[in-house]
Amino acid sequence: MILAGDIGGTKTELALFENVKTRKIIKQEKFPSKDYKSLEEIIQKFISSSSISPTQACFGIAGPIENNICYTTNLPWIIDGKKIETLLNISSVFLINDLEANAWGIPCLKENELYVLAEGNKNQKGNRALISAGTGLGEAGLYYDGKNHIPFASEGGHCNFAPTNEEEIEILRFLQHKHKHVSYERLLCGAGLLNIYLFFIEEKKEKELPELLEKFTITDPAQCIYEYGSTGKCPVCKKAIEIFISIYGSEAGNMALKFLALGGIYIGGGIAPKMLNELKEGPFLKSFTQKGRFNKLLSTIRIQVILNPHTALLGAGNYAEYQKNKLL
Repeated sequence: MILAGDIGGTKTELALFENVKTRKIIKQEKFPSKDYKSLEEIIQKFISSSSISPTQACFGIAGPIENNICYTTNLPWIIDGKKIETLLNISSVFLINDLEANAWGIPCLKENELYVLAEGNKNQKGNRALISAGTGLGEAGLYYDGKNHIPFASEGGHCNFAPTNEEEIEILRFLQHKHKHVSYERLLCGAGLLNIYLFFIEEKKEKELPELLEKFTITDPAQCIYEYGSTGKCPVCKKAIEIFISIYGSEAGNMALKFLALGGIYIGGGIAPKMLNELKEGPFLKSFTQKGRFNKLLSTIRIQVILNPHTALLGAGNYAEYQKNKLL
């Protein structure tokens, strides 16, 4: 029995798997992360209402892992694998980066859980990469050893944002006045879409709709921007979405070059499935391939959007299975 978890700044999702490959789940539950003082508190609550005890556990966590300990990026938690082993009275608890967990979940996906954004050459072999905009921006690689793709963690989302045109340079300067360090995550996440929108409003390049400002106080601003931009209600919102999509494509292309991801690029996170039309029809693919002498190479790379929101949970379970089989 495997206890798997997807731990993020917004939500924590836990599941007890009897079998990961067939997705046989005994119990699954979602918790608002900020309502709890620690992951152990959530695990205790989850396990206490079940008579079944796990024999292994793995948690995908938003943040870097060192010595099976994680200081979470968007939560005031310190997660220690040893302490969870004691809590569960088991000897195998694995902590992995949330994007690494997402990458481990990709082999568990069905064909209809992936949307092909760019056909590329699907028979091309090589490394793969995963980029995921949601609450934050996650990135991971999948090393191809000649037979299998082995995921590895990265904190590439926190690398310096590199503008590609005059307007993006202005956005960079706007954000530099607010933050000491402007990373790709400052633009490629829910709050990032809001940052791009605010650039036009606060720099007085565009006027804000009074009804939108009011709606920001009761609804998630990024959700409002997408709703008003995708339906054409607000030209500023539409422009913010276009810039967001362009930067997303540019950074995905950067990853493809850094990891030489000839085997394919995956787009994860909660934002991409909602923006499928914008990703397909907007500037994403143009920005992805616009890399000078490497345009032709990048056009051969297959790009797919992950549609299953539980991929990281499946991946955490899959990683625990992988470690168990290594010990057999």
